[in-house]
Amino acid sequence: MNLNNYVSIMDIEFINTTKNNFLDQEIYPRLNQQEKCFIVTANPEILMKAREDAVYKQTIQSADFVIPDGIGVIMASKYMNTPLQERIPGTEVMMDLLAYANEHRLSCYFLGAKDFVNEKVVLEVEKQFPNIEIAGNQHGYTDVDDPTFVEKVVKSNPDLIFVALGLPRQEQWVEKHIDQFNKGIFMGVGGSFDVLAGEVKRAPKAWIKLNLEWLYRLVKQPLRLKRVFKIFEFMARVILKRI
Repeated sequence: MNLNNYVSIMDIEFINTTKNNFLDQEIYPRLNQQEKCFIVTANPEILMKAREDAVYKQTIQSADFVIPDGIGVIMASKYMNTPLQERIPGTEVMMDLLAYANEHRLSCYFLGAKDFVNEKVVLEVEKQFPNIEIAGNQHGYTDVDDPTFVEKVVKSNPDLIFVALGLPRQEQWVEKHIDQFNKGIFMGVGGSFDVLAGEVKRAPKAWIKLNLEWLYRLVKQPLRLKRVFKIFEFMARVILKRI
């Protein structure tokens, strides 16, 4: 690891690059070479959870790449005088990977979310990316750690495994089972399945450009208020240097 290409926040090493360079230089080559890779899309909520839970922190630190998915992470890096180049939204990375998989006829497994959301994701992928092979899919309301189920996923031999179990389950699932696979890009995608399925709409581009996507989501989903408090707590700790 070249530490010059990373920024440390709360003992988590974020890769310091752009989304396009991250994909072109790090992820696509690993896909082409059929290597394994664990990507964590980290926002302030994940950092705060890692701060409070040492086991989860080790899980995040075990990832091959942690990317800054959250404007709070970008703001913190600037305040610490170690600015990250840009925010790398996990939803956009997932969509770019799906486009690449479609172009190269790769296989994908979709794990997590509610049953109807998971099914809608598969239907949407088949519609938008017809060249992708669906290696399999399973909603998150089941025992995803059952050895028989994990063996089934392993045998499907996917090139990409998108895991939408929410934190900390999605990262813990990857860490626990990745060694059983021979290849694959593993990525926790949080609520991205809901976006792809059309259950949740992303903010308009103007909001995203102004780094206000978090506010748009709060307006549309008031129940996220508790999560916003975590962002404020995170920023307070950065400002007060209590990280």
